[in-house]
Amino acid sequence: MKIKVISLLVLSLSLALSGCSSDNDKNKEFGRLSIQLTDAPFPHDLVAEANVTVFKIEARSKSEGMDEENSPYILLMEEEIQVNLLDLTNGITTTLVDTEVPTGSYDLFRIFVKGINIVLADGTVYDLKVPSGEQSGIKVFVAPNLIVDGGLTADLLLDFDVSSSFVAKGNRKDAGGITGFNFKPVIKASNLSTAGTLSGNITTLNGEEVTPLEGAQVSIFAEDALITTTFSDATGMYTLMGLEAGTYTVVIELEGYVMQTAEDIPIVAANKTTKDFELIAQE
Repeated sequence: MKIKVISLLVLSLSLALSGCSSDNDKNKEFGRLSIQLTDAPFPHDLVAEANVTVFKIEARSKSEGMDEENSPYILLMEEEIQVNLLDLTNGITTTLVDTEVPTGSYDLFRIFVKGINIVLADGTVYDLKVPSGEQSGIKVFVAPNLIVDGGLTADLLLDFDVSSSFVAKGNRKDAGGITGFNFKPVIKASNLSTAGTLSGNITTLNGEEVTPLEGAQVSIFAEDALITTTFSDATGMYTLMGLEAGTYTVVIELEGYVMQTAEDIPIVAANKTTKDFELIAQE
């Protein structure tokens, strides 16, 4: 009887160790990939919506010793996700992918889109043609390559530049003068493990009361080159994600207020830098 009990214990222990080994091997072979979508700001008062339906995303595995043409693509998602890109500003994102993928290096993502349209503030809808996004996907390169390690999560941010992607035809200053839009997709990819975030509040003093300022343009420069811009919201808050680690110059502009510049603002990888601004009204 004792021999049977010992045998069962040994068998149970063997199975447990086998299960742990299997789990460890899986953790080494697979990591987790998360992809979020955001929107570079679109300062167009006449536009109410910029709608895109993402229905498939693939990633190219940069296999060692294999050329680009023969590198395999991995399907990350295949479901319809409709988003109004104008809702995704100042740090607001929507998750497109959250799944396990084989460990390794990924250098190219293909974003397949359809159902593109622009809705003006007066309700006019313009349905747009997709140049290649529905058939071959919009190609988004990642440099340096996105590395997925076993048992860890890699976070990728896709910044859909609406102002560059949706080009108005006709008179842009008047809704009645707009005759349509051309869709020329521009998407920037940022590895959130090597990129940081800049955020803060923009206010002014009315007497002794601090008042938030909406619509202030925040421009980010690196060595005199414009990197990106955003605008403060109704609470005076602004957020810029996906900035590579380094130092930047930040310029704040709003009609009726004195322009303000801050130099050598540090951005740290995978961290948030906070910088508030208090603007002075012009005399």
